[in-house]
Amino acid sequence: MSPVPRRAVLGAAAAASALAALPATASAAPATPATPGANKPLALPGGGDLGPNVIVFDPSTAGIQARLDQIFAQQETAQFGTGRYALFFKPGTYSGLNAQLGFYTSIAGLGLSPDDTTINGDVTVDAGWFNGNATQNFWRSAENLALVPVSGTNRWAVAQAAPFRRMHVRGSLNLSPNGYGWASGGYIADSRIDGQVQPYSQQQWYTRDSVIGSWLNGVWNMVFSGVQGAPAQGFPNPVYTTLATTPVSREKPFLYLNGTEYRVFLPEKRTNASGVTWGNGTPRGTSLSLSQFYVAKPGVTAATLNQALTQGLHLLLTPGIYHLEQPIQVNRANTVVLGLGYATLVPDNGVTALKTADVDGVRLAGFLIDAGTVNSNTLLEVGPSGTTTDHSANPTTVQDVFVRIGGAGAGKATTSVVVNNRHTIIDHTWLWRADHGTGIGWDTNRADYGLVVNGADVLTTGLFVEHFNKYDVQWNGERGRTIFFQNEKAYDAPNQAAIQNGSIKGYAAYKVGANVTVHEGWGLGSYCYYNVDPTIVQHNGFAAPNRAGVKFHDLLVVSLGGQGQYEHVINETGAATSGTSTVPSTVVSYP
Repeated sequence: MSPVPRRAVLGAAAAASALAALPATASAAPATPATPGANKPLALPGGGDLGPNVIVFDPSTAGIQARLDQIFAQQETAQFGTGRYALFFKPGTYSGLNAQLGFYTSIAGLGLSPDDTTINGDVTVDAGWFNGNATQNFWRSAENLALVPVSGTNRWAVAQAAPFRRMHVRGSLNLSPNGYGWASGGYIADSRIDGQVQPYSQQQWYTRDSVIGSWLNGVWNMVFSGVQGAPAQGFPNPVYTTLATTPVSREKPFLYLNGTEYRVFLPEKRTNASGVTWGNGTPRGTSLSLSQFYVAKPGVTAATLNQALTQGLHLLLTPGIYHLEQPIQVNRANTVVLGLGYATLVPDNGVTALKTADVDGVRLAGFLIDAGTVNSNTLLEVGPSGTTTDHSANPTTVQDVFVRIGGAGAGKATTSVVVNNRHTIIDHTWLWRADHGTGIGWDTNRADYGLVVNGADVLTTGLFVEHFNKYDVQWNGERGRTIFFQNEKAYDAPNQAAIQNGSIKGYAAYKVGANVTVHEGWGLGSYCYYNVDPTIVQHNGFAAPNRAGVKFHDLLVVSLGGQGQYEHVINETGAATSGTSTVPSTVVSYP
Protein backbone atom coordinates (compact mmCIF):
# COMPACT_ATOMS: atom_id res chain seq x y z
CA MET A 1 0.00 0.00 0.00
CA SER A 2 1.33 3.39 -0.89
CA PRO A 3 1.54 6.16 1.72
CA VAL A 4 -1.18 7.94 -0.22
CA PRO A 5 -4.53 6.66 1.14
CA ARG A 6 -6.83 4.76 -1.17
CA ARG A 7 -8.51 7.18 -3.57
CA ALA A 8 -6.93 10.04 -1.65
CA VAL A 9 -6.04 11.59 -4.98
CA LEU A 10 -9.56 12.79 -5.68
CA GLY A 11 -7.79 16.09 -6.12
CA ALA A 12 -8.35 19.34 -4.35
CA ALA A 13 -9.52 20.96 -7.56
CA ALA A 14 -12.22 18.37 -8.26
CA ALA A 15 -13.44 18.35 -4.68
CA ALA A 16 -13.30 22.10 -4.34
CA SER A 17 -15.15 22.72 -7.59
CA ALA A 18 -17.89 20.29 -6.62
CA LEU A 19 -18.27 21.87 -3.20
CA ALA A 20 -18.08 25.42 -4.47
CA ALA A 21 -21.08 24.81 -6.68
CA LEU A 22 -23.23 23.69 -3.79
CA PRO A 23 -26.00 25.70 -2.52
CA ALA A 24 -30.51 -10.00 22.58
CA THR A 25 -29.91 -13.30 20.73
CA ALA A 26 -32.79 -14.16 18.44
CA SER A 27 -34.45 -17.53 18.26
CA ALA A 28 -37.27 -19.27 16.49
CA ALA A 29 -38.93 -22.57 17.23
CA PRO A 30 -37.32 -25.40 15.28
CA ALA A 31 -39.43 -27.32 12.85
CA THR A 32 -40.18 -30.97 13.44
CA PRO A 33 -37.41 -32.98 11.75
CA ALA A 34 -38.43 -35.01 8.76
CA THR A 35 -38.51 -38.76 9.21
CA PRO A 36 -35.23 -40.10 7.90
CA GLY A 37 -35.24 -42.79 5.30
CA ALA A 38 -33.67 -46.15 6.03
CA ASN A 39 -30.49 -45.37 4.13
CA LYS A 40 -30.35 -41.61 4.58
CA PRO A 41 -28.51 -39.53 7.16
CA LEU A 42 -30.64 -38.05 9.91
CA ALA A 43 -32.54 -35.14 8.45
CA LEU A 44 -31.34 -31.68 9.41
CA PRO A 45 -33.88 -29.49 11.21
CA GLY A 46 -35.11 -26.19 9.82
CA GLY A 47 -35.27 -23.03 11.87
CA GLY A 48 -33.61 -22.61 15.21
CA ASP A 49 -31.54 -20.09 17.10
CA LEU A 50 -29.93 -17.30 15.07
CA GLY A 51 -26.73 -17.33 17.09
CA PRO A 52 -24.88 -14.86 19.32
CA ASN A 53 -24.03 -12.30 16.63
CA VAL A 54 -27.63 -11.65 15.61
CA ILE A 55 -28.80 -9.17 18.20
CA VAL A 56 -32.49 -8.30 18.37
CA PHE A 57 -33.87 -5.26 20.15
CA ASP A 58 -37.43 -4.24 20.96
CA PRO A 59 -38.60 -0.85 22.22
CA SER A 60 -38.51 -2.08 25.83
CA THR A 61 -34.94 -3.41 25.65
CA ALA A 62 -32.72 -1.75 28.24
CA GLY A 63 -29.30 -0.40 27.30
CA ILE A 64 -29.69 -0.34 23.51
CA GLN A 65 -27.36 2.61 23.01
CA ALA A 66 -24.67 1.07 25.20
CA ARG A 67 -24.82 -2.17 23.21
CA LEU A 68 -24.62 -0.28 19.91
CA ASP A 69 -21.63 1.68 21.18
CA GLN A 70 -19.91 -1.49 22.36
CA ILE A 71 -20.18 -3.14 18.94
CA PHE A 72 -19.08 0.03 17.14
CA ALA A 73 -16.02 0.35 19.38
CA GLN A 74 -15.06 -3.19 18.41
CA GLN A 75 -15.79 -2.82 14.68
CA GLU A 76 -14.92 0.81 13.90
CA THR A 77 -11.37 0.11 12.71
CA ALA A 78 -11.59 -3.68 12.20
CA GLN A 79 -11.34 -3.51 8.42
CA PHE A 80 -9.93 -7.03 8.12
CA GLY A 81 -11.14 -8.40 11.43
CA THR A 82 -13.26 -11.46 12.13
CA GLY A 83 -16.22 -9.85 13.92
CA ARG A 84 -19.59 -10.03 12.14
CA TYR A 85 -22.85 -8.56 13.49
CA ALA A 86 -26.49 -8.20 12.46
CA LEU A 87 -28.51 -5.75 14.55
CA PHE A 88 -32.27 -6.16 14.23
CA PHE A 89 -35.00 -3.91 15.60
CA LYS A 90 -38.48 -5.30 16.14
CA PRO A 91 -41.38 -3.16 14.88
CA GLY A 92 -42.07 -0.16 17.07
CA THR A 93 -40.62 3.25 17.86
CA TYR A 94 -37.17 3.90 19.30
CA SER A 95 -35.94 7.29 20.45
CA GLY A 96 -32.64 8.95 21.23
CA LEU A 97 -30.44 6.43 19.41
CA ASN A 98 -27.33 6.96 17.29
CA ALA A 99 -26.35 3.64 15.75
CA GLN A 100 -22.81 4.15 14.46
CA LEU A 101 -21.89 1.35 12.08
CA GLY A 102 -18.39 -0.07 11.76
CA PHE A 103 -17.09 -2.85 9.55
CA TYR A 104 -19.18 -5.99 8.96
CA THR A 105 -22.18 -4.55 10.77
CA SER A 106 -25.71 -4.63 9.37
CA ILE A 107 -28.69 -2.87 10.90
CA ALA A 108 -32.29 -3.62 9.88
CA GLY A 109 -35.89 -3.44 10.94
CA LEU A 110 -38.04 -6.54 11.32
CA GLY A 111 -41.27 -5.18 9.87
CA LEU A 112 -42.77 -5.81 6.45
CA SER A 113 -42.41 -2.09 5.77
CA PRO A 114 -39.63 0.30 6.80
CA ASP A 115 -42.28 2.43 8.45
CA ASP A 116 -43.08 -0.41 10.86
CA THR A 117 -39.81 0.33 12.68
CA THR A 118 -39.00 3.96 13.39
CA ILE A 119 -35.81 5.27 14.98
CA ASN A 120 -36.05 8.84 16.20
CA GLY A 121 -32.32 9.23 15.82
CA ASP A 122 -29.56 8.34 13.40
CA VAL A 123 -27.84 5.44 11.69
CA THR A 124 -24.41 6.95 11.16
CA VAL A 125 -21.34 6.15 9.10
CA ASP A 126 -18.49 8.64 9.40
CA ALA A 127 -14.73 8.48 8.91
CA GLY A 128 -13.14 9.72 12.12
CA TRP A 129 -11.20 6.45 12.35
CA PHE A 130 -9.44 7.30 9.04
CA ASN A 131 -8.83 11.01 9.57
CA GLY A 132 -11.97 12.07 7.73
CA ASN A 133 -11.34 9.94 4.63
CA ALA A 134 -14.39 7.77 3.86
CA THR A 135 -12.88 5.87 0.91
CA GLN A 136 -12.39 2.72 3.01
CA ASN A 137 -15.79 2.60 4.72
CA PHE A 138 -16.64 -0.80 3.21
CA TRP A 139 -18.83 -3.74 4.30
CA ARG A 140 -21.76 -2.36 6.31
CA SER A 141 -25.45 -1.95 5.54
CA ALA A 142 -28.77 -0.46 6.57
CA GLU A 143 -32.14 -1.95 5.59
CA ASN A 144 -35.85 -1.71 6.29
CA LEU A 145 -35.92 1.16 8.80
CA ALA A 146 -37.51 4.57 9.05
CA LEU A 147 -35.24 7.28 10.44
CA VAL A 148 -36.12 10.68 11.87
CA PRO A 149 -32.63 12.24 12.05
CA VAL A 150 -31.95 14.39 15.11
CA SER A 151 -30.54 17.27 13.06
CA GLY A 152 -32.83 16.67 10.10
CA THR A 153 -30.00 15.02 8.13
CA ASN A 154 -28.60 11.50 8.51
CA ARG A 155 -24.90 10.93 7.67
CA TRP A 156 -24.09 7.88 5.51
CA ALA A 157 -20.48 8.38 4.37
CA VAL A 158 -19.68 5.02 2.83
CA ALA A 159 -17.56 3.50 0.11
CA GLN A 160 -18.10 0.18 -1.70
CA ALA A 161 -20.13 -2.80 -0.43
CA ALA A 162 -22.30 -0.66 1.86
CA PRO A 163 -25.90 -0.85 0.60
CA PHE A 164 -28.69 1.40 1.83
CA ARG A 165 -31.82 -0.59 0.99
CA ARG A 166 -35.49 -0.24 1.76
CA MET A 167 -34.95 2.77 4.00
CA HIS A 168 -37.21 5.73 4.75
CA VAL A 169 -35.34 8.87 5.81
CA ARG A 170 -37.80 11.46 7.10
CA GLY A 171 -35.29 14.18 6.42
CA SER A 172 -32.15 14.51 4.32
CA LEU A 173 -29.23 12.16 3.69
CA ASN A 174 -25.58 13.34 3.68
CA LEU A 175 -23.24 10.94 1.84
CA SER A 176 -19.96 12.61 2.83
CA PRO A 177 -17.85 12.48 5.99
CA ASN A 178 -17.65 15.23 8.55
CA GLY A 179 -15.38 17.88 7.03
CA TYR A 180 -16.30 16.82 3.46
CA GLY A 181 -13.26 14.57 3.07
CA TRP A 182 -12.79 12.08 0.27
CA ALA A 183 -15.57 9.58 -0.33
CA SER A 184 -16.05 6.79 -2.86
CA GLY A 185 -19.43 5.05 -2.83
CA GLY A 186 -22.14 3.86 -3.15
CA TYR A 187 -25.64 2.34 -3.56
CA ILE A 188 -29.24 3.13 -2.62
CA ALA A 189 -32.27 1.03 -3.62
CA ASP A 190 -35.98 0.82 -2.79
CA SER A 191 -35.66 3.80 -0.46
CA ARG A 192 -37.53 7.03 0.19
CA ILE A 193 -35.56 10.13 1.17
CA ASP A 194 -38.09 12.81 1.98
CA GLY A 195 -35.52 15.62 1.93
CA GLN A 196 -32.37 16.13 -0.08
CA VAL A 197 -29.64 13.62 -0.91
CA GLN A 198 -26.33 15.45 -0.44
CA PRO A 199 -23.34 13.70 -2.04
CA TYR A 200 -20.89 16.59 -1.52
CA SER A 201 -17.49 14.89 -2.09
CA GLN A 202 -18.79 11.49 -3.23
CA GLN A 203 -17.07 10.53 -6.48
CA GLN A 204 -19.82 8.25 -7.79
CA TRP A 205 -23.16 6.83 -6.73
CA TYR A 206 -25.96 4.61 -8.05
CA THR A 207 -29.58 4.96 -6.93
CA ARG A 208 -32.29 2.55 -8.10
CA ASP A 209 -36.09 2.33 -7.79
CA SER A 210 -36.43 4.98 -5.09
CA VAL A 211 -38.12 8.30 -4.28
CA ILE A 212 -36.10 11.37 -3.31
CA GLY A 213 -36.98 14.96 -2.50
CA SER A 214 -34.00 16.31 -4.43
CA TRP A 215 -30.35 15.65 -5.27
CA LEU A 216 -27.70 18.24 -4.46
CA ASN A 217 -24.60 17.71 -6.63
CA GLY A 218 -22.20 15.29 -8.26
CA VAL A 219 -18.44 14.91 -8.67
CA TRP A 220 -17.85 12.38 -11.47
CA ASN A 221 -20.63 9.84 -12.03
CA MET A 222 -24.12 9.89 -10.51
CA VAL A 223 -26.50 7.34 -12.02
CA PHE A 224 -30.23 6.91 -11.42
CA SER A 225 -32.72 4.35 -12.71
CA GLY A 226 -36.36 4.29 -11.67
CA VAL A 227 -35.84 7.15 -9.20
CA GLN A 228 -38.75 9.54 -8.72
CA GLY A 229 -37.33 13.00 -8.04
CA ALA A 230 -33.99 12.27 -9.70
CA PRO A 231 -32.23 15.13 -11.46
CA ALA A 232 -32.60 15.36 -15.23
CA GLN A 233 -30.14 13.69 -17.59
CA GLY A 234 -27.12 15.96 -17.98
CA PHE A 235 -23.85 14.05 -18.41
CA PRO A 236 -21.14 15.21 -18.55
CA ASN A 237 -22.19 18.54 -17.04
CA PRO A 238 -23.84 18.02 -14.65
CA VAL A 239 -22.63 14.45 -14.16
CA TYR A 240 -26.07 12.82 -14.13
CA THR A 241 -27.15 9.71 -16.04
CA THR A 242 -30.88 9.29 -15.52
CA LEU A 243 -33.11 6.46 -16.72
CA ALA A 244 -36.82 6.80 -16.01
CA THR A 245 -37.17 3.12 -15.11
CA THR A 246 -35.11 0.03 -14.31
CA PRO A 247 -35.62 -2.66 -16.98
CA VAL A 248 -35.92 -5.59 -14.57
CA SER A 249 -35.57 -5.61 -10.80
CA ARG A 250 -36.43 -7.83 -7.87
CA GLU A 251 -35.62 -6.60 -4.40
CA LYS A 252 -33.41 -8.47 -2.00
CA PRO A 253 -34.98 -11.04 0.37
CA PHE A 254 -35.23 -9.90 3.98
CA LEU A 255 -35.95 -11.29 7.43
CA TYR A 256 -39.06 -10.05 9.22
CA LEU A 257 -41.38 -10.92 12.09
CA ASN A 258 -44.93 -12.12 11.58
CA GLY A 259 -46.13 -11.90 15.16
CA THR A 260 -43.49 -13.96 16.94
CA GLU A 261 -42.53 -16.04 13.90
CA TYR A 262 -39.44 -15.22 11.86
CA ARG A 263 -40.04 -15.33 8.13
CA VAL A 264 -38.11 -14.34 5.00
CA PHE A 265 -39.93 -12.14 2.50
CA LEU A 266 -39.25 -12.63 -1.20
CA PRO A 267 -40.23 -9.54 -3.22
CA GLU A 268 -41.64 -10.20 -6.67
CA LYS A 269 -39.97 -9.28 -9.95
CA ARG A 270 -40.79 -5.89 -11.47
CA THR A 271 -40.41 -4.78 -15.07
CA ASN A 272 -39.73 -1.15 -16.06
CA ALA A 273 -40.13 -0.15 -12.44
CA SER A 274 -39.76 3.15 -10.66
CA GLY A 275 -40.26 4.12 -7.04
CA VAL A 276 -40.34 1.94 -3.94
CA THR A 277 -42.02 -1.45 -3.51
CA TRP A 278 -43.53 -0.57 -0.12
CA GLY A 279 -45.81 2.08 1.33
CA ASN A 280 -49.08 1.17 -0.40
CA GLY A 281 -50.26 -1.78 1.65
CA THR A 282 -48.63 -5.18 1.88
CA PRO A 283 -45.61 -5.47 -0.40
CA ARG A 284 -45.98 -7.80 -3.36
CA GLY A 285 -44.23 -11.13 -3.09
CA THR A 286 -44.21 -14.32 -1.07
CA SER A 287 -42.65 -15.40 2.18
CA LEU A 288 -41.04 -18.44 3.73
CA SER A 289 -41.06 -19.56 7.34
CA LEU A 290 -37.69 -19.75 9.06
CA SER A 291 -38.48 -23.45 9.52
CA GLN A 292 -37.87 -23.83 5.78
CA PHE A 293 -34.26 -22.65 6.23
CA TYR A 294 -31.23 -24.44 7.56
CA VAL A 295 -29.89 -21.84 9.99
CA ALA A 296 -26.12 -22.19 9.56
CA LYS A 297 -23.52 -21.30 12.16
CA PRO A 298 -19.77 -20.79 11.60
CA GLY A 299 -17.96 -24.10 11.83
CA VAL A 300 -20.52 -26.03 9.81
CA THR A 301 -19.08 -27.97 6.88
CA ALA A 302 -20.01 -27.44 3.26
CA ALA A 303 -21.10 -31.08 3.21
CA THR A 304 -23.72 -30.27 5.85
CA LEU A 305 -24.88 -27.18 3.96
CA ASN A 306 -25.26 -29.32 0.85
CA GLN A 307 -27.18 -31.95 2.79
CA ALA A 308 -29.60 -29.24 3.91
CA LEU A 309 -30.03 -28.06 0.31
CA THR A 310 -30.58 -31.64 -0.88
CA GLN A 311 -33.31 -32.00 1.75
CA GLY A 312 -35.10 -29.03 0.22
CA LEU A 313 -34.15 -26.45 2.82
CA HIS A 314 -32.95 -22.93 2.04
CA LEU A 315 -29.84 -21.52 3.71
CA LEU A 316 -29.66 -18.70 6.25
CA LEU A 317 -26.01 -17.93 6.99
CA THR A 318 -25.72 -16.30 10.41
CA PRO A 319 -22.84 -13.85 10.96
CA GLY A 320 -19.37 -15.34 11.00
CA ILE A 321 -16.70 -16.95 8.82
CA TYR A 322 -17.35 -20.26 7.06
CA HIS A 323 -14.53 -22.38 5.67
CA LEU A 324 -15.65 -24.57 2.79
CA GLU A 325 -14.02 -27.86 1.88
CA GLN A 326 -16.24 -28.25 -1.19
CA PRO A 327 -18.54 -25.95 -3.19
CA ILE A 328 -21.98 -25.11 -1.88
CA GLN A 329 -24.12 -26.56 -4.67
CA VAL A 330 -27.53 -24.97 -5.30
CA ASN A 331 -29.43 -27.33 -7.59
CA ARG A 332 -33.09 -26.61 -6.80
CA ALA A 333 -35.16 -23.88 -8.42
CA ASN A 334 -36.19 -20.97 -6.18
CA THR A 335 -33.59 -21.71 -3.52
CA VAL A 336 -32.67 -18.82 -1.24
CA VAL A 337 -29.17 -18.39 0.21
CA LEU A 338 -29.32 -15.36 2.51
CA GLY A 339 -26.44 -14.11 4.62
CA LEU A 340 -26.74 -11.93 7.71
CA GLY A 341 -24.09 -9.56 9.04
CA TYR A 342 -21.64 -10.12 6.17
CA ALA A 343 -21.40 -13.87 6.68
CA THR A 344 -18.14 -14.75 4.92
CA LEU A 345 -17.38 -17.84 2.83
CA VAL A 346 -13.73 -18.90 2.50
CA PRO A 347 -13.08 -21.67 -0.04
CA ASP A 348 -10.23 -23.91 1.05
CA ASN A 349 -7.83 -25.89 -1.13
CA GLY A 350 -8.78 -24.08 -4.32
CA VAL A 351 -12.47 -25.02 -4.47
CA THR A 352 -15.25 -22.78 -5.78
CA ALA A 353 -17.29 -21.29 -2.93
CA LEU A 354 -20.74 -21.64 -4.52
CA LYS A 355 -22.23 -23.00 -7.73
CA THR A 356 -25.81 -22.94 -9.00
CA ALA A 357 -27.48 -25.24 -11.49
CA ASP A 358 -29.37 -24.19 -14.62
CA VAL A 359 -32.63 -23.58 -12.74
CA ASP A 360 -35.11 -20.77 -12.23
CA GLY A 361 -35.34 -18.26 -9.45
CA VAL A 362 -32.30 -18.77 -7.24
CA ARG A 363 -31.73 -15.85 -4.87
CA LEU A 364 -28.22 -15.27 -3.54
CA ALA A 365 -27.93 -12.33 -1.17
CA GLY A 366 -25.98 -10.73 1.62
CA PHE A 367 -22.65 -12.50 1.93
CA LEU A 368 -18.94 -12.03 1.27
CA ILE A 369 -16.66 -14.51 -0.47
CA ASP A 370 -13.04 -14.22 0.65
CA ALA A 371 -10.54 -16.03 -1.59
CA GLY A 372 -8.42 -18.72 0.06
CA THR A 373 -4.66 -19.07 -0.02
CA VAL A 374 -4.78 -21.82 -2.65
CA ASN A 375 -5.85 -20.45 -6.04
CA SER A 376 -9.48 -21.07 -6.95
CA ASN A 377 -10.30 -21.16 -10.64
CA THR A 378 -13.59 -19.43 -9.79
CA LEU A 379 -15.23 -18.22 -6.58
CA LEU A 380 -18.88 -18.03 -7.68
CA GLU A 381 -20.46 -19.75 -10.68
CA VAL A 382 -24.03 -18.96 -11.69
CA GLY A 383 -25.05 -21.85 -13.90
CA PRO A 384 -23.00 -24.44 -15.78
CA SER A 385 -21.03 -23.65 -18.90
CA GLY A 386 -22.95 -23.68 -22.16
CA THR A 387 -26.48 -23.39 -20.81
CA THR A 388 -29.09 -21.58 -22.94
CA THR A 389 -32.28 -22.07 -20.89
CA ASP A 390 -34.69 -19.11 -20.85
CA HIS A 391 -35.07 -17.82 -17.28
CA SER A 392 -36.76 -14.53 -18.15
CA ALA A 393 -39.92 -15.27 -16.16
CA ASN A 394 -38.01 -16.09 -12.99
CA PRO A 395 -34.33 -15.08 -13.09
CA THR A 396 -31.56 -15.75 -10.63
CA THR A 397 -30.67 -12.67 -8.58
CA VAL A 398 -27.28 -12.00 -6.99
CA GLN A 399 -27.59 -9.10 -4.53
CA ASP A 400 -25.07 -7.67 -2.09
CA VAL A 401 -22.79 -10.63 -2.78
CA PHE A 402 -19.24 -9.34 -2.51
CA VAL A 403 -15.85 -10.85 -3.36
CA ARG A 404 -12.46 -10.05 -1.88
CA ILE A 405 -9.06 -11.37 -2.97
CA GLY A 406 -6.36 -10.45 -0.46
CA GLY A 407 -6.44 -7.79 2.22
CA ALA A 408 -7.33 -10.08 5.10
CA GLY A 409 -4.45 -12.35 4.03
CA ALA A 410 -3.04 -13.75 0.83
CA GLY A 411 -5.79 -15.01 -1.46
CA LYS A 412 -5.89 -16.03 -5.10
CA ALA A 413 -8.60 -16.70 -7.70
CA THR A 414 -8.26 -16.72 -11.45
CA THR A 415 -11.83 -15.47 -11.98
CA SER A 416 -14.07 -14.11 -9.21
CA VAL A 417 -17.56 -14.52 -10.66
CA VAL A 418 -18.74 -16.38 -13.77
CA VAL A 419 -22.33 -15.99 -14.96
CA ASN A 420 -23.52 -18.62 -17.42
CA ASN A 421 -27.28 -18.64 -16.78
CA ARG A 422 -29.42 -16.48 -19.02
CA HIS A 423 -31.35 -13.52 -17.57
CA THR A 424 -29.32 -13.42 -14.34
CA ILE A 425 -29.55 -10.10 -12.48
CA ILE A 426 -26.55 -8.90 -10.49
CA ASP A 427 -27.93 -6.13 -8.33
CA HIS A 428 -25.09 -4.48 -6.46
CA THR A 429 -21.76 -6.19 -6.08
CA TRP A 430 -18.19 -5.22 -5.30
CA LEU A 431 -15.55 -7.56 -6.67
CA TRP A 432 -12.26 -6.40 -5.18
CA ARG A 433 -8.70 -7.51 -5.62
CA ALA A 434 -7.27 -5.78 -2.57
CA ASP A 435 -4.92 -2.84 -2.96
CA HIS A 436 -4.17 -2.57 0.77
CA GLY A 437 -4.14 -4.75 3.87
CA THR A 438 -2.07 -7.93 4.19
CA GLY A 439 -1.27 -10.51 1.54
CA ILE A 440 -1.18 -8.05 -1.36
CA GLY A 441 1.15 -7.78 -4.34
CA TRP A 442 1.01 -8.17 -8.11
CA ASP A 443 1.41 -11.94 -7.84
CA THR A 444 0.69 -12.43 -4.14
CA ASN A 445 -3.06 -11.91 -4.48
CA ARG A 446 -3.20 -12.68 -8.17
CA ALA A 447 -6.68 -12.47 -9.71
CA ASP A 448 -6.91 -12.07 -13.48
CA TYR A 449 -10.65 -11.49 -14.02
CA GLY A 450 -13.39 -9.98 -11.88
CA LEU A 451 -16.66 -10.74 -13.66
CA VAL A 452 -17.00 -12.97 -16.71
CA VAL A 453 -20.48 -13.07 -18.29
CA ASN A 454 -21.11 -15.88 -20.77
CA GLY A 455 -24.90 -16.07 -20.47
CA ALA A 456 -27.26 -14.07 -22.66
CA ASP A 457 -29.66 -11.37 -21.43
CA VAL A 458 -27.76 -10.69 -18.19
CA LEU A 459 -28.38 -7.38 -16.39
CA THR A 460 -26.11 -5.71 -13.85
CA THR A 461 -27.35 -2.78 -11.76
CA GLY A 462 -24.69 -1.26 -9.54
CA LEU A 463 -21.50 -3.00 -10.69
CA PHE A 464 -18.27 -2.24 -8.80
CA VAL A 465 -15.18 -4.21 -9.95
CA GLU A 466 -11.64 -3.16 -9.09
CA HIS A 467 -7.92 -3.87 -9.45
CA PHE A 468 -7.82 -7.15 -11.35
CA ASN A 469 -4.63 -8.17 -13.11
CA LYS A 470 -6.29 -8.45 -16.54
CA TYR A 471 -9.90 -7.64 -17.54
CA ASP A 472 -12.04 -6.47 -14.64
CA VAL A 473 -15.15 -7.33 -16.68
CA GLN A 474 -15.21 -9.65 -19.69
CA TRP A 475 -18.69 -9.81 -21.26
CA ASN A 476 -19.21 -12.57 -23.83
CA GLY A 477 -22.99 -13.02 -23.64
CA GLU A 478 -25.48 -11.42 -26.03
CA ARG A 479 -27.88 -8.64 -25.07
CA GLY A 480 -26.11 -7.78 -21.83
CA ARG A 481 -26.89 -4.54 -20.02
CA THR A 482 -25.09 -2.60 -17.30
CA ILE A 483 -26.51 0.36 -15.43
CA PHE A 484 -23.65 1.98 -13.49
CA PHE A 485 -20.10 0.66 -13.38
CA GLN A 486 -17.26 1.82 -11.15
CA ASN A 487 -13.72 0.60 -11.61
CA GLU A 488 -10.13 1.23 -10.68
CA LYS A 489 -7.39 -0.51 -12.58
CA ALA A 490 -4.81 -2.39 -10.49
CA TYR A 491 -2.57 0.08 -8.67
CA ASP A 492 0.36 -2.26 -8.34
CA ALA A 493 1.31 -3.14 -11.93
CA PRO A 494 5.12 -3.14 -11.77
CA ASN A 495 5.67 -1.79 -15.29
CA GLN A 496 4.12 -1.40 -18.75
CA ALA A 497 5.14 -4.91 -19.81
CA ALA A 498 3.20 -6.46 -16.92
CA ILE A 499 -0.12 -5.22 -18.34
CA GLN A 500 0.68 -5.47 -22.02
CA ASN A 501 -2.21 -7.17 -23.85
CA GLY A 502 -0.59 -8.27 -27.08
CA SER A 503 -0.12 -5.06 -29.04
CA ILE A 504 -2.54 -3.18 -26.78
CA LYS A 505 -1.41 -1.14 -23.79
CA GLY A 506 -3.26 -2.57 -20.84
CA TYR A 507 -6.44 -4.55 -20.37
CA ALA A 508 -9.67 -2.58 -20.60
CA ALA A 509 -11.69 -2.33 -17.42
CA TYR A 510 -14.81 -3.47 -19.30
CA LYS A 511 -14.41 -5.62 -22.40
CA VAL A 512 -17.27 -6.74 -24.61
CA GLY A 513 -16.37 -9.85 -26.60
CA ALA A 514 -15.60 -9.59 -30.30
CA ASN A 515 -18.57 -11.76 -31.33
CA VAL A 516 -21.22 -9.85 -29.37
CA THR A 517 -23.75 -8.06 -31.58
CA VAL A 518 -26.02 -6.43 -28.97
CA HIS A 519 -24.93 -4.85 -25.68
CA GLU A 520 -25.74 -1.62 -23.82
CA GLY A 521 -24.30 0.28 -20.88
CA TRP A 522 -25.17 3.49 -19.04
CA GLY A 523 -22.97 5.49 -16.65
CA LEU A 524 -19.66 3.59 -16.69
CA GLY A 525 -16.41 4.90 -15.18
CA SER A 526 -12.84 3.63 -14.96
CA TYR A 527 -9.98 5.23 -13.00
CA CYS A 528 -6.26 4.53 -13.03
CA TYR A 529 -3.70 5.10 -10.30
CA TYR A 530 -0.48 3.32 -11.26
CA ASN A 531 1.49 4.25 -8.17
CA VAL A 532 4.32 1.73 -8.66
CA ASP A 533 5.10 2.96 -12.18
CA PRO A 534 3.34 6.27 -12.92
CA THR A 535 4.59 6.18 -16.52
CA ILE A 536 2.22 3.32 -17.42
CA VAL A 537 -0.19 4.09 -20.26
CA GLN A 538 -3.61 2.42 -20.47
CA HIS A 539 -4.93 2.43 -24.05
CA ASN A 540 -8.58 2.69 -23.02
CA GLY A 541 -10.99 2.03 -20.21
CA PHE A 542 -13.59 0.30 -22.40
CA ALA A 543 -13.27 -2.00 -25.39
CA ALA A 544 -16.11 -3.34 -27.53
CA PRO A 545 -16.97 -4.32 -31.09
CA ASN A 546 -17.62 -1.24 -33.20
CA ARG A 547 -21.11 -2.08 -34.40
CA ALA A 548 -24.51 -0.42 -34.16
CA GLY A 549 -26.00 -2.87 -31.68
CA VAL A 550 -23.27 -2.33 -29.10
CA LYS A 551 -24.12 0.96 -27.41
CA PHE A 552 -22.70 2.94 -24.51
CA HIS A 553 -23.98 6.09 -22.85
CA ASP A 554 -22.04 8.39 -20.52
CA LEU A 555 -18.57 6.93 -20.19
CA LEU A 556 -15.62 8.42 -18.32
CA VAL A 557 -12.00 7.66 -17.53
CA VAL A 558 -9.95 9.45 -14.88
CA SER A 559 -6.24 9.53 -14.14
CA LEU A 560 -5.96 9.98 -10.39
CA GLY A 561 -3.33 12.63 -9.87
CA GLY A 562 -1.57 11.74 -13.11
CA GLN A 563 -0.42 8.33 -11.87
CA GLY A 564 -0.67 6.66 -15.26
CA GLN A 565 -2.75 7.86 -18.19
CA TYR A 566 -5.50 6.71 -20.56
CA GLU A 567 -5.05 7.27 -24.28
CA HIS A 568 -8.78 6.95 -25.04
CA VAL A 569 -12.11 6.32 -23.32
CA ILE A 570 -13.52 3.52 -25.49
CA ASN A 571 -11.73 1.85 -28.38
CA GLU A 572 -10.06 4.71 -30.28
CA THR A 573 -12.66 7.27 -29.17
CA GLY A 574 -12.37 9.92 -26.47
CA ALA A 575 -9.59 12.29 -25.52
CA ALA A 576 -6.59 11.16 -23.49
CA THR A 577 -6.32 12.08 -19.85
CA SER A 578 -3.66 14.69 -19.35
CA GLY A 579 -1.06 15.60 -16.79
CA THR A 580 -1.69 15.57 -13.07
CA SER A 581 -5.17 17.09 -13.21
CA THR A 582 -7.76 14.63 -11.92
CA VAL A 583 -10.30 15.57 -14.57
CA PRO A 584 -12.44 12.98 -16.40
CA SER A 585 -12.27 12.39 -20.13
CA THR A 586 -15.80 11.60 -21.28
CA VAL A 587 -17.78 10.09 -24.14
CA VAL A 588 -21.50 10.80 -24.09
CA SER A 589 -22.56 8.28 -26.73
CA TYR A 590 -20.85 5.41 -28.51
CA PRO A 591 -20.74 4.56 -31.35
